[in-house]
Amino acid sequence: MLIKWIVIIGVLIVVCTGLAVLYGSDRWRSETHSLRAKLTSGRRIVQPKIYDPKEIADLPAPVKRFFQTVLKDGQPIVAVVKLSQQGQFNMSETENKWSPFTATQLVTTQPLGFDWDARIQMAPGVNAFVHDTYLLGEGSLHASLLGLFTVAKIPSTPEANQGELLRFFAEALWYPTALLPSQGVLWEAINDTSARATLTDGATTVSVVFQFNAEGTIDTFRTEARYRDKLTAMPWGGRFWEYSVCNGMLIPLQGEVGWEYPEGTRLYFKGRTTEIHYEFAS
Repeated sequence: MLIKWIVIIGVLIVVCTGLAVLYGSDRWRSETHSLRAKLTSGRRIVQPKIYDPKEIADLPAPVKRFFQTVLKDGQPIVAVVKLSQQGQFNMSETENKWSPFTATQLVTTQPLGFDWDARIQMAPGVNAFVHDTYLLGEGSLHASLLGLFTVAKIPSTPEANQGELLRFFAEALWYPTALLPSQGVLWEAINDTSARATLTDGATTVSVVFQFNAEGTIDTFRTEARYRDKLTAMPWGGRFWEYSVCNGMLIPLQGEVGWEYPEGTRLYFKGRTTEIHYEFAS
């Protein structure tokens, strides 16, 4: 009789756990749907609709060469991006504790915004769900275990807004028409292989230094100060590689990102874009 009750209790635990996981996933999907509906409902008309090489005529030489390399004449301007990723995320700030992740991301270029919806494996069958978001000028982060238990929540603050706008800017290599002067980006020459780009969205202004290679594409990006929290700003950067042509644009498929400490860079993201789709200005 005792064994029978142990089996019944075990089955009930498994069933209840499964129902909780399904409920958490469903609730998280609902939050994702709500965030992305807000992101797309505020879309504005993108102008111009077509890339004209005349707009890069006066840019610094490495920047001009970059656009000539990654864009074709008459390239439609990107309005929306939908992509999927997989890779590894470092869950520790002091040592290497890499966990596999999968994610989808929705990006709009007018207004500037994105939602990164990730599943990071904490243990077999146990995922942390993460929303990293820049929406209507406000940055935020929400991490939840199984979609049920909040483990981190960063609301919109000037520091969070700055951090998320920097992310949008650095990732614009996946949607390179967003780096054009007509899309609000100011370029400043540094030397023959690097240039500083500046972008303003509402009350937030950010700058990133991009390093260009001999092929004309961007190898690395870096900013002196990205806020990790309300009090701490640190040098932040990363690199991209494995460029491939997608919808007429040359974009990188792999990248890694990290924080720069005095003793060296500590990476926290290693990812690959596995699928990407665009909507263009129309």
